[in-house]
Amino acid sequence: MRYCINCCIHLLPNDLHRRCFRCRGPNHNNQKCPVCSGKSKIPLYTDSKQMKLLAVLEVRTDHSESWNGFFCLRKGKLCSLIFGLIIMTLVMASYVLTGAKRGLLLIPSPFHYGAFTSNSNLMDNESLSDMKDHYQPSKMNISYVKDYPSIKLIIDTITSKIEFITRQHPDLEELRKQEPHMFSVIPNKFLPNSKNPCWYEEYRGNTTTDPYATNSYALYSKRFRTIFDYLRKVFWNHLYHYKDKHYRLRCLPHFYIIGQPKCGTTDLYDRLRLHPDVRFSAIKEPHWWTRKRFGIIRLRDGFHDRYPVEDYLDLFDLAAHQIQGVLQSEAMKERGKMNNIIIGEASASTMWDNNAWIFFYDNSTEGEPPFLIQDFIHAFQPNAKLIIMLRDPVERLYSDYLYFASANKSVEDFHEKVAESLQLFENCMLDYSLRACVYNNTLNNAMPVRLQVGLYVVYLLDWLTVFNKDQILVLRLEDHASNVKYTMHMVFQFLGLGPLSEKQEALITKSPASNTRRPEDRSLGPMLPTTKAILRDFYRPFNTKLAQVLFDDAFLWKRT
Repeated sequence: MRYCINCCIHLLPNDLHRRCFRCRGPNHNNQKCPVCSGKSKIPLYTDSKQMKLLAVLEVRTDHSESWNGFFCLRKGKLCSLIFGLIIMTLVMASYVLTGAKRGLLLIPSPFHYGAFTSNSNLMDNESLSDMKDHYQPSKMNISYVKDYPSIKLIIDTITSKIEFITRQHPDLEELRKQEPHMFSVIPNKFLPNSKNPCWYEEYRGNTTTDPYATNSYALYSKRFRTIFDYLRKVFWNHLYHYKDKHYRLRCLPHFYIIGQPKCGTTDLYDRLRLHPDVRFSAIKEPHWWTRKRFGIIRLRDGFHDRYPVEDYLDLFDLAAHQIQGVLQSEAMKERGKMNNIIIGEASASTMWDNNAWIFFYDNSTEGEPPFLIQDFIHAFQPNAKLIIMLRDPVERLYSDYLYFASANKSVEDFHEKVAESLQLFENCMLDYSLRACVYNNTLNNAMPVRLQVGLYVVYLLDWLTVFNKDQILVLRLEDHASNVKYTMHMVFQFLGLGPLSEKQEALITKSPASNTRRPEDRSLGPMLPTTKAILRDFYRPFNTKLAQVLFDDAFLWKRT
């Protein structure tokens, strides 16, 4: 049986040969046709069995067609190569653009860490722990060395460099020069008949004006838009009308839960908001003082437009409406009583996060920030109340790692990250002061774990340079977990809140704990004993100083 080489894919026998597109024609003669007579091809003979093949390989004598196939093959490979190069270029461009975008948050730092080279990259909330790998590993990379004596030498070097030096508090005029708009919006006196700091501000819009049209919290976060939709609906009803003018009640918080992260601040917040005289901002953690007023939305995304103070004040409008209702009630007018509703704010970054200072404030002294968050809060609210919840810094760091690490979490990985962070911190301490290293943006973003957040006493001493000790309540998570009722009574007394009924108190104290560790994180178990010993040594001098400042040895955390 003979088959024609020119019959495309199908192999046709001779009786159907006329269907071949190369052999068709009105004057076609099979005997004279060189193609059909077999002169220009080597036929393939088979037996009488039917062939079930998709194609037949034949050796052609037509060399031009062979070269055509060869060039087609080469052209196909060339196209594939070009396509691959385009894809690779696009992928690399995406990495470059991503790195450039992150680079907005870090300018070259004045700090140099030994064998590590600085990289212009910045972090949170919502997290700083996502920012890592900004430094090339040093020649002596101890990240993979689980040798306690070796790492202990690093800790000893750090300990030998620790000095607790009191910072110089800037005067009011210096603060005004740095934030003139903020000082133009917030008055220096508040309503005398309100326990919470509030004041009336003239509203110049009309009924068709959207008072929250430019609020950055509403624009950049979808989950807050429902809150602002409600505020728009009720806004006009809560304006105070006087002599053909409209006024809105503005308020700041009476107290702040300022820290620390992973120390039980969420649980404290959830319990406090159940008190009938306590209100909170519409958002639990606005992070305005530390991040949003500098234009930091998410730490990995770079700088955006700065959130003005008006956007921050909008977050307290719901509470302000309730305070205004009390102030305008007939009972208040007749008896001349005080409004007892107070507002709180619970951004756990307020105590420690001053990373943005280097981009906005000049005149630093040897790498130390000239202005801190507490300087501005005190300038506006010298009588503010501050609540701090702390826990064993060793356990806090491990909890922080489990919460923020995105992948490949393990006790071994945690150990390696601790070792690397300690070396980075040591390199900084060799050249700069403790305060300069703690508030150093480049270092904090380079460390794989947030060691600096557990240096509680450094932050507390800086807050005590502007606020009196009786304005700050420091609690331990360990005490709160073992006796919620006792710690909540301490908070109520500190804030001057009135007595509660048994039912109200039971609701607050017997509610289940909030923001507990996730089941998948619990399965990893505790950190390695070696890691715990290393961290105990690192935090010991700081805990010792903290216990001395607070006159309480419980803050040594010896039993945990």
